[in-house]
Amino acid sequence: MPPLFKHSNLQAMESSNIFLLFSSLLSLLIFPSPPTAAAQLSQNYYSSICPNVESLVHAAVAHKLQLSFAAAPGTLRLFFHDCFVRRSRPDAVAGGGGHRNRAKAAVDGDPQCTNKVSCADILAIAARDVVSLTGGPYYQVELGRLDGRVTSKANVKHNLPGPGYNLDQLNAVFAANGLTQTDMIALSGAHTIGVTHCDKFIRRIYRFKQPLAFNPPMNLTFLRQMRQICPLNYNPSTFAMLDPATPFKFDNAYYQNLQKEMGLLASDQILFTDQRSRGLVNWFASNQTAFEEAFVAAMTKLGGSGLRMRPKERFGGSAPP
Repeated sequence: MPPLFKHSNLQAMESSNIFLLFSSLLSLLIFPSPPTAAAQLSQNYYSSICPNVESLVHAAVAHKLQLSFAAAPGTLRLFFHDCFVRRSRPDAVAGGGGHRNRAKAAVDGDPQCTNKVSCADILAIAARDVVSLTGGPYYQVELGRLDGRVTSKANVKHNLPGPGYNLDQLNAVFAANGLTQTDMIALSGAHTIGVTHCDKFIRRIYRFKQPLAFNPPMNLTFLRQMRQICPLNYNPSTFAMLDPATPFKFDNAYYQNLQKEMGLLASDQILFTDQRSRGLVNWFASNQTAFEEAFVAAMTKLGGSGLRMRPKERFGGSAPP
């Protein structure tokens, strides 16, 4: 079994310069424009604006992954958060510095593309690329997103699923973004390359005076391993892999772990514990192709959430028409 965590190599995963592959999003000035027609997405949106955008982002992401695998889960998480908070300003989503990053710098380094590609689109492309480069499916990305201009950390807090959510709570958060239970279970599979810090599951592995509202069962051997990683006096920077079987490969092992009661977060394990979602977990665990197809469909839907509900907003520089 591979190590459940690598404190020395991956500790920077949550730091701003690695966890946010696109931290330069913070440095862009975003300006409102008069309301116009709702944004329309298209795979060919940049064909005459920045035709090389996907190859530019891909090269930057591939290079970043060679330097640190942490860019993969960090990018996926940022994409999810960006979509769930209706494309708020990126600093509201994750915080951190304003360092220029390889992906944005690579795109802006092409004179034909400078300040013409939204950060949201770069992030959507990069999310696809980290999935593909870590062993998952490659899929076409619809483009044409416009960056938000509202900073609201309260928005972030109240629109993201929590680690202790039950199935009804998970479904409610995803439904608010136009996603079904099937979409939610498929997107949860991204945890196959994810990590989480001790504070997100410490109450799941120890008994406290105020226990969790619900706590799905956990494999006893796995529980003991987690207690070794996160003792009661844990270091706040310590974390564990969400997929202890294949933490560096995008596959369907996440669902197989749930069958073995090795879901680290309560919101993960509940997908198998609750009879209403168990059937789909079993299906994805036994059929990677089915999981990948559902994941791609859900990512496409998620990438378009919130876009038709707001007026167009322009970002710094020459925005696409």
